[in-house]
Order: sequence, then structure tokens, then C-alpha cells
Amino acid sequence: MKDLTIAVLPGDGIGPEVTAEAVRVLVAVADLYGFRLRLPEYPIGAAAVHESGEALPTLTRNGVREADAILLGAVGSPALAAAKGNRRPEAGLLALRTLLGTYANLRPITVHAALRHVSPLRAERLEGVDLLIVRELTGGLYYGEPRGRDDDAAVNTMRYSISEIERVARVAFRAARARRRCLTSVDKANVLEVSQLWRDTVSRIAAEYPDVAVEHLYVDYAAMRLITDPRSIDVLLTENLFGDILSDEAAVLAGSLGMLPSASLGDGPGLFEPVHGSAPDMAGRGVANPIGAIASAAMLLRYGLDLGEAADHIDQAITTVLLAGARTSDLARPGETFLGTREMGEAISRLVLSGGAAEPHA
Repeated sequence: MKDLTIAVLPGDGIGPEVTAEAVRVLVAVADLYGFRLRLPEYPIGAAAVHESGEALPTLTRNGVREADAILLGAVGSPALAAAKGNRRPEAGLLALRTLLGTYANLRPITVHAALRHVSPLRAERLEGVDLLIVRELTGGLYYGEPRGRDDDAAVNTMRYSISEIERVARVAFRAARARRRCLTSVDKANVLEVSQLWRDTVSRIAAEYPDVAVEHLYVDYAAMRLITDPRSIDVLLTENLFGDILSDEAAVLAGSLGMLPSASLGDGPGLFEPVHGSAPDMAGRGVANPIGAIASAAMLLRYGLDLGEAADHIDQAITTVLLAGARTSDLARPGETFLGTREMGEAISRLVLSGGAAEPHA
């Protein structure tokens, strides 16, 4: 029996609530597939600031280094919105990515047939949409120097090296090769020198993957294509800031940010988290959608622990529960009955354990 350690970082806002349901499902699938889990919890973000004075304390740094994979909830708190340095909750997340060297962020966008009506787009436009955003995660404006602010001005620096672009491009090309063999690289090469380097480097790496078709789009046109013709996109590769924006835009295809998982991969243990933020206005009410966190747990099994069959089992349970009519508040039509955070987690967990059909929901 395989022993595996998953460091659990619940974080802030709705993070602890959705993470608890992801852990519930992980425990269920571990029982089914016969591996043992250690699930130590560590603070990050505002929770860590309140506990220790910094957003990524030494305890958490040491814990994630020793783990096989990391499951994260969300970070952020309005009470610390004006905090500086390592007391800013989001600084803990950026520091965690740097610590783990997770330079490639994978964000799949799958439109479940049962949820096409949830998106504001026409259902026929969403048929067959299945795309993967590969976002560079440890460079660009979020990390570049110099940076700072004074009374009269502020500066941030977008910087990329060739090696940084090469490594994330290869992740995207390998992903495309395993999918429909189409890669769309996004930049702003008509304006930015950094984007010109990006385009030149991706074009050069493309020669290593002659079986993958490549197109280059400016980011503004890519944003339009995501809405007007999402089926035309297979793998979308882009830098940090553009990827952050485009992946949130793509949430409209799936119907809710609460549906979307992510995997952040690099040279060490992977980091897996739902795309949504801490949503402090929803915290403690038990109404947050845990599916993004549960799907992130499936990605953890697939990409972090090489347990693809167990990951498939979770993904199928999510699909089956939705087909049976289960909805959280963000997915329900006006007046439609919906499940709370824990209820949805329990429904998916039961299905994982039973391997059978979900009970229909009114």
C-alpha cells in the first residue's frame, strides 16, 4: 500500500470550506484504490498572518517541502488589503509558487453538458468546448524588478528570459500533443518587446513538435476568440498576467469560477487549487461551490501522484452528479433547489465510494 503525504493549506475565506470537501473526496478515493494518505494542515495567507505575523511562515515552508503534493484553498482578506510585504496574504501565494518552482499553471476549461444553460453564451456555441490554458506562473509583471510606488508614481516590470519561456512552452506543446495537437500562443508582440521575445521563442520551440499546429494571437483578439469561437482553441499558452485574466474570462464558458481547477507544476511537488479566490462575502455560509477544489484534487492525483485512474474516478463522479441534477447556488436557476458546500461534497464522495449512479435531484 502506497503512503502519500498531501500538505493541505486551507487558507482564507471559503478556502477551508471547499478544501474540506476536496479532502473528503480524496479520502474516499484512497479507500477505494488502496493507498494511504497523510494530510497535515498548514496556514497560509491571512490565516497565517493572524497566527504568526507572515503570510508564508517557516512551518508551512518546511511542510510543503516534505510533501508529495500540495492542496490549497484560497488566500485573501479585506482586513489585510492594505498590508505590506510578507503580511499581505497574496504575498504568501506568490512566495509559495517561488519556493516550489511551479512555473507552469494548467487550467482546464470543460463545459459539462448538464451546465450549458448556466453560461450566458448560447448552448450551441458551447458544445464540444474542451480547452487547456497553460499560464507561465513565476515570471512577468508579478515578479519583475524594479517594482514599487511612491507618492507620485508606481512601477512594475515585465521581464522574461528565454529559458523561462522555453520551459513553459515545452509543457504546453507536450499537453497539445496528448490532446488535439493544436497550440495557440498569446502575446502582445505588436507593442511589447517582451512579447516579441515570447513569440520568437515559442516559434523556435515549435520546430521540436512538428506534429503540433501553432498559431500566434494578440491577447485582445484571443480574449474575443475565447467567447466567439471557444471550440477553435485546444491548448492556449500565455504569460503570467495575460493568463490570469484570460482564465478568469474563460470561466464564463463553464458557467462559474467555482467549477474550475488548476495545477501548478515545476521541478518539485505540485500545487493544486481551485481558480476562484477567497470570496470573503460567502465565507461561513456553506454555499460555496466545492467542485473546483474537488476537481483540483483529481488533478493532484493525475499530475502530482501519477494516479490517473483514481483521478478519472473523481472526474466521472463530478459529471454524474451534475447530470443527476445536483447544483450549488452559483449553478442553480432562479427558484431551483441547490445543495450547500458540504452536501455537494458528500454527494460526490458517496458516488466515488459506490461507483454507481447518483440519486436524482429535484
